[in-house]
Amino acid sequence: MQPQSKEFLRNLFNTPSPSGFEEPIQEVVRGYIAPFADAVRTDVHGNVMACKNPDSPFKIMLAGHCDQIGFIINYIDSDGFLYFLQLGGWDPQVVTGQRVVVYGKKGPVPGVIGKKPIHLLSEEDRKRPMKLQDLWIDIGAPDKEAAEELVGVGDCATVELAYREMLDGRITAVATDDKAGVWTVMEALARIDSSKLKVGVCAVSTVQEEVGLRGAKTSAFGIDPTVGIAVDVTHATDCPTIDKKQNGDILLGAGAVLAKGPNLNTRLFNELRAIAGAGGIPVQISAEGRPTGTDANVIQVSRSGVATALISIPNRYMHTPTEMISLKDLDAAADLIARYCESVTPESEYIPGM
Repeated sequence: MQPQSKEFLRNLFNTPSPSGFEEPIQEVVRGYIAPFADAVRTDVHGNVMACKNPDSPFKIMLAGHCDQIGFIINYIDSDGFLYFLQLGGWDPQVVTGQRVVVYGKKGPVPGVIGKKPIHLLSEEDRKRPMKLQDLWIDIGAPDKEAAEELVGVGDCATVELAYREMLDGRITAVATDDKAGVWTVMEALARIDSSKLKVGVCAVSTVQEEVGLRGAKTSAFGIDPTVGIAVDVTHATDCPTIDKKQNGDILLGAGAVLAKGPNLNTRLFNELRAIAGAGGIPVQISAEGRPTGTDANVIQVSRSGVATALISIPNRYMHTPTEMISLKDLDAAADLIARYCESVTPESEYIPGM
């Protein structure tokens, strides 16, 4: 991975982007991709679209969602404690005790998520599953007035952002789901040899995936692509307690994951797999028995239908502050997409059975 590409990745992980509050990370995306694109624009929903050959009638849409799971403040009590709703899906056991940052009107405010100490819980309460409504954010404010000087209802928050390099080219960070996908689609666009490109390609940093695949729905309608490739994360199953018979055999560092199933176009899947084989690009295969919980879900059924593929980055510990991915898999995914885009012609056909 080139130093500037790695710096882009690090900047994505160090920039907050809770669902509905993606403006800071979209600035990072625009700043990086502008030199590699013929056109960059942001729609009213907040999706950032970077395109090569934007006027081509045959377009390939590449989608990675930039939003991360987070919190939104909905009440401040008289003692200055902040109560919150979730943005996206959190496991309350993971949230408990985390350091957080609230993005208030005067800037970031550090805080911690508090709960009643285990020593003070009754035996019955100890057996009861933790719920988010049992938790609060403590910013150290002595009272409501002091808290409201810095934060207000409707302000968003994230777990404290962090990026750490691990062994064997692996990294751990908050929200590899799906800043890894944003990096991949933008890096793929940057790696395309424009002299070989015969169609249009639009790489999209989509918004609000974690609250209903919303940005991909609107951007796919606007772009009207012939082909759509969503890039997200998938569960790595090479760690304890995960049953491979139920969840497949997906390894960190063994390559990007090509999904096969009813949400995906078989001809497109076969093309991507063949390109990977010819180019020595490592890939893994996953089975999806129903429409996926990714941007591919809504891209496929946009307008009169889109030939859709899903390329995933193996991810350990999804929806926690310590998600882990491999840089090798990111590179493989970006290379595969770039080589595929170079191979497409305006005559390429994806109608099943034709």
